[in-house]
Amino acid sequence: MSQAQAPTPAPVPRAAPVPAPPGVATAATRVDLRARLAGRPTGTTEDVPRLLTRWQAIAVATCVAFGVLAALFQLLAWQATGRAADNTEQLVRVQQIQSSLFRADALATNAFLIGGLEPADQRAEYDAALDMVLRQITDAAEAQPADREALAALNTEVAAYATTNAQARDNNRQGFPVGAEYLKGASAGLRTDAVRILQSLVRANTERADTELDGQNTLPLFLTGAVAILLLWWVNRQMARRFRRAINKGLAVAALMILVVTLFGTFVSAQRSGDNDDLRAGDFALALDEASARTAANDAKANESLRLIARGSGDAYESAWTTAADKAGGASSPETLPLWEAYAARHAEVVSLDEAGSWDDAVAEATTTEAGGSSQALDAFDSASQQVIDDAAFRTTDSLRSGAFTALMLVSVSLLVGLAAAGAATWGIAQRRREYA
Repeated sequence: MSQAQAPTPAPVPRAAPVPAPPGVATAATRVDLRARLAGRPTGTTEDVPRLLTRWQAIAVATCVAFGVLAALFQLLAWQATGRAADNTEQLVRVQQIQSSLFRADALATNAFLIGGLEPADQRAEYDAALDMVLRQITDAAEAQPADREALAALNTEVAAYATTNAQARDNNRQGFPVGAEYLKGASAGLRTDAVRILQSLVRANTERADTELDGQNTLPLFLTGAVAILLLWWVNRQMARRFRRAINKGLAVAALMILVVTLFGTFVSAQRSGDNDDLRAGDFALALDEASARTAANDAKANESLRLIARGSGDAYESAWTTAADKAGGASSPETLPLWEAYAARHAEVVSLDEAGSWDDAVAEATTTEAGGSSQALDAFDSASQQVIDDAAFRTTDSLRSGAFTALMLVSVSLLVGLAAAGAATWGIAQRRREYA
């Protein structure tokens, strides 16, 4: 008998998946949502937290770098301005050395015409001029170490000049003709070796002053701010592609702070640069030109005396007078030019008397300290010229040093703004990080 088969059990129906409650996203849904927000195909993933950390690092580094570089450029500009003032003072000091040296020579040669023992006040003025030269050489060597070697050589030449002049004076007092040769040798040495050293010092300090006057870093400061703003814009754009926010407030605030500091700093730097250009063409040039005029004027006066000392064979000295006179007249300021022209007129009278055979009258005209003589006219020019130099040099250095407070304030503000901008950028990116989480 066959065995009956047991009935096959009916299959158990599979339970239908329970849908997620409304408003609750599954892990896959969140991934797809983030992909769609980022503009990528669904089903792909991206390590957004790591990207946010990377963007934050870029933004913070950009802000801090801006603050440091902006402060550095402004600090260097301030230091350059200070060095420009120092180099201007040194340049004027060197010009003063040259002027005082030629002033001493003008006094020495003029006193030699008198014969015997020169007037005590004229001798005292000569000694004071030489003492001033030696003091100024010492001051210049202390102020600018780069000039010390040249100034040491100049000091040797000045000492040799003074020694030779003393020999000329001693022989002149005793009536020895050789005294004139000593005097001519001293003046010739002054115009060759000493002047060559002085001219090299003038060129070196002029170049230093010009270089520092151009050291405002206006363009580097502007470019630093522009690059920082572009980098922050790039970070903001990367974030806008992944989050539906066109502008990140933190990054926008950081960029705005950098923009304000960049524009203000660039404006101040450009203004300072313009002021320096005005100084270069104004008081700075006035001080240098007037110093050149004073040097040339005293050179001319010395050649006037040497012409008379040569007695009939002084054409070479008259030619040298003309060269110096052209330089003095061309470099004199409007304030001193009339005084120079008054002296030039008195010199023409000296030449006229000498050429007419009235040598004694010419000497009297050249040596008298009374009004109407060429010495009195030259002294008036020399005094006024010295005052112009002092005033112009003071205005130049005072203007260069006047912006110290503003410069140091900008240095501090740049650093603080860089740090504040970094904080704003960090805050802005942190907002996106919280949204993502």
